[in-house]
Amino acid sequence: MENYKSELKQRHIMVVEDEEDIVRLISFHLGKEGYRVSSYGNGREALDHAIEEPPDLIILDIMLPEMDGLEVCRVLRRNDRTVSIPILILSARKEELDKVLGLELGADDYMVKPFSVRELVARVRAMLRRIDNMKMPDEKDSPEIIEKILRHGNIVLYPERHEVTVEGKKRTLTHKEFILLELLMSNAGRVLTRELLLDKVWGYEVEVDTRTVDVHIRYLRQKIEDDPANPHYIETVRGVGYRFASR
Repeated sequence: MENYKSELKQRHIMVVEDEEDIVRLISFHLGKEGYRVSSYGNGREALDHAIEEPPDLIILDIMLPEMDGLEVCRVLRRNDRTVSIPILILSARKEELDKVLGLELGADDYMVKPFSVRELVARVRAMLRRIDNMKMPDEKDSPEIIEKILRHGNIVLYPERHEVTVEGKKRTLTHKEFILLELLMSNAGRVLTRELLLDKVWGYEVEVDTRTVDVHIRYLRQKIEDDPANPHYIETVRGVGYRFASR
């Protein structure tokens, strides 16, 4: 447990929130878990710092001065230095449209205020754990590692490199999109339910709207399919979930 805490101390979480009480609450509890926390109450300032020194994870409010959280999220996903940083939106906006828009812009998760601090910490742990599971082992410790490659049709996925190519050209995916695609490709031909995808990709045992999966699938299709409206690879199994076509 002590070693685990020691590793966590090296993780940097950026909190972008203009309500000081919420910042103090989040910073206190994440600090207790051993994370290094920085906070910004201004969207544009936070964006500049995130690009200059990319954190391991960003907790992002929507209503911010100068630049709102949705625009910050949009810009982060277009920058090579920040495209893969997990983003958790924390907002008082609870309408479905706001949640869907945040996910479509590249956020990995969305929590509504008021929120449970214990659940927030659990989600942060789960998101970072997924990153750790995808990291390539130290070459000095494992000099004879053979890289695992997933290949179906024109799509090639390199798990250790966190890289995807379609017809030989790299495609930029968010963290959650990459994990979704890897899970689907690893189980090509099998139907994966939305509930299973939520459990395996989001990794925490809380009730989450399955629409979250649908939004990420739609965005993923736009990046890897020639015709997202008539997908060749990611098939919808109505009323159940999704299947990566084994062609």
